[in-house]
Amino acid sequence: MSLSRRTLLLGAGLALAGCTSRRVDAPAELVLATGPEGAVFREVGGALAAAVAEQLPGTKVTAIPTAASVENLALLRSGDAQLALSSLDPIDDPQNFRAVGRLYDSFMQIAVPIASPIRGFADLAGKRISLGPRGSGTEFTAQRMLRTFGVSAVDERMAHSEASRRVADGSLDAMLALTGIPTPAITDLHGRIRLVDITAEAVRLADTYQGPYIPATIPATTYDGVASNHTFAVPNLLLARESLSADVVEVVTRTVFTETARIVEGHPEASRINVRTGIATGLVPLHDGAMRWFRSAKR
Repeated sequence: MSLSRRTLLLGAGLALAGCTSRRVDAPAELVLATGPEGAVFREVGGALAAAVAEQLPGTKVTAIPTAASVENLALLRSGDAQLALSSLDPIDDPQNFRAVGRLYDSFMQIAVPIASPIRGFADLAGKRISLGPRGSGTEFTAQRMLRTFGVSAVDERMAHSEASRRVADGSLDAMLALTGIPTPAITDLHGRIRLVDITAEAVRLADTYQGPYIPATIPATTYDGVASNHTFAVPNLLLARESLSADVVEVVTRTVFTETARIVEGHPEASRINVRTGIATGLVPLHDGAMRWFRSAKR
C-alpha cells in the first residue's frame, strides 16, 4: 500500500488524551520510521505507533517499513518522518532531531549453519554474507567491522528474513544482524544455526569508538539449541524531529515509558525499556518535550 510520508504540518488545536487540560497543536499525521521485515524495529515500531495513536485521537499515526537506522535518520532530516527508531552508532550529528529516549539494545549476531567452518570473524573472509538491508544499522556497523578488522567478503544486502532463508538453503555462508533479541529471522532457524563468537572484536570496537559499543553476552535461553554468545550491544533510541511540538513529544514519551507492557507484548527484547535508562541517549540531546516528561516522572 502506498503511503504518503509527507507530514501534514497544519495542526488542529485539541486536548491530548490522558494529558493535562493544556490545549496544543497536534499534527494531522505522524509518521514513525521503523525497520525491515524480520527485524525487531518493525514489530516494536508498529506496537508503539498503535499505542501513541490512542493517546492522540486526532492524529493519524503511521508506522512505515524502512531499511532501519540509516534510512530512518535521512527520513527524519528530510521531514518525511517525525518519529524514528535508530541505533546509536550511525549518529554523528543530531541535526534537526532530538531523542525521545533510549529504548532497548540491539546485539550484533552472526548466524552460520551448525556445520559451518566459520568460527571467528576473520573466517568470514571470502565468504558469502548478508550485511542486512541497504540503509540499515546492520549495514553501517557490519561495514565498519569489515574495515576495522581488514576482512574482505562477498557481501550482499537484504532483509534479515531473506538472509535467514538463504542461510537455511545454503546460498549464504553467514548473516549479520544488529537487532534486538530474540530476532524473529534467527528464531526461525532454530536447530539449524549457531552464533559466531566475537569477543575480541567487541572489545576493540568499544576501545576504538567510544560510546556506542558495549561488550555483551546473548544468553543461551535466547534461541532454542543455541549456546550463549559473546558479542556487543548498541543502544537504540526513539528520535523525534526537533521541530515537533514539545506537547506532542511529551505525550509520546509518556506513552513509551508508561505503556511499556503493551508495547513489549510478544516482543521480549523490548522489555528492557525503562525510565532509569531512558535518559541515557549518548550524544543526542533529549527533546524538550521528553525532558519535560522525565522531570515530571521524578516527582
